[in-house]
Amino acid sequence: MGIGDEREKDAREKAIDDWLPITSSRNTKWWYSAFHNVTAMVGAGVLSLPYAMAGLGWGPGVVILVLSWIITLYTLWKMVEMHEMVPGKRFDRYHELGQYAFGEKLGLWIVVPQQLIVEVGVDIAYMITDGKSLQKFHNTVCPDCKPIRTTYFIMIFASVHFVLSHLPNFNSISGVSFAAAVMSLTSSFHKGVQPDVHYSYKASTTSGRVFAFLSP
Repeated sequence: MGIGDEREKDAREKAIDDWLPITSSRNTKWWYSAFHNVTAMVGAGVLSLPYAMAGLGWGPGVVILVLSWIITLYTLWKMVEMHEMVPGKRFDRYHELGQYAFGEKLGLWIVVPQQLIVEVGVDIAYMITDGKSLQKFHNTVCPDCKPIRTTYFIMIFASVHFVLSHLPNFNSISGVSFAAAVMSLTSSFHKGVQPDVHYSYKASTTSGRVFAFLSP
């Protein structure tokens, strides 16, 4: 590949980076990144934490919680290191790392299908979960209102995200990420130990406890 081809490739990559929301603006603040990371990594975990702790119990639950924190911190640090592990080049997307490690074509075939499976699965799960959350909020705020089907709340949630997805870059949704980060952190605070609430294992049999331990 000649110098002209290299320059043309670099120009194409720069045009793509300028167009993609995740790389179009690098003039951000460190606290913006903190908001995005907290929202992405803590949000779903906080929502599922009560169910997981109820199935695992206090002892195993705390151990798994600490282990997951260590694994998350380690993988995050490795991703930060790999971001600029090649002098003069940034790996802004997962498939670029795959292509560097496995080759131009094989890297895409290894990384992209896994990305699609994860993204589609997460999108479906979040749309259903957040649609039900909106429905629960509506029923709590207005218990006497006419019931609305979950499908409509899912469509409302999807419509809001459809609008947000057309914003130019991540900096444009820093306010949304800040609000989500605050809600993720404050949702763990409650009124403390409540009367007539049992904090023991949900399952009463050994097989049920094993299944509850593995399912979260």
